[in-house]
Amino acid sequence: HRRDQFRAEKILQDRLHNKVEEGKISLILNTVLKEIIGDQVVDQVMLEDINGATLSLKVDGVFIAIGHKPNTDIFEGQLNMNNGYIVTKTGFDNGATSTSVPGIFAAGDVADYSYRQAITSAGFGCMAALDAEVYLDSL
Repeated sequence: HRRDQFRAEKILQDRLHNKVEEGKISLILNTVLKEIIGDQVVDQVMLEDINGATLSLKVDGVFIAIGHKPNTDIFEGQLNMNNGYIVTKTGFDNGATSTSVPGIFAAGDVADYSYRQAITSAGFGCMAALDAEVYLDSL
């Protein structure tokens, strides 16, 4: 973690600290990721602390997640929201990325409260483009 403290919701911090206490994860504070190392797969990462010292750490994978709250404040009061996330349709009636306002579509972290991964965001981006095309054709 790049700081010595967390800004996430307390319940999430508590869950993290419980995993540390259970020995399920290690927590390295005041560091930033400098390099991901590996040929065909990730083998290790290079971390750098606030004093400039580096640490090589053997890992099996890397998941990048910066922040927890989607940047949707601008849409408050204009689109249906749930806990800061833009509400979209289920997809059973087409237009899975449709919002409460016709012609407005949401994809990625602003609408994805479950997975929050780049690959799912990319997939939902494609879905939103297809939904927008269908919408425009209907005009």
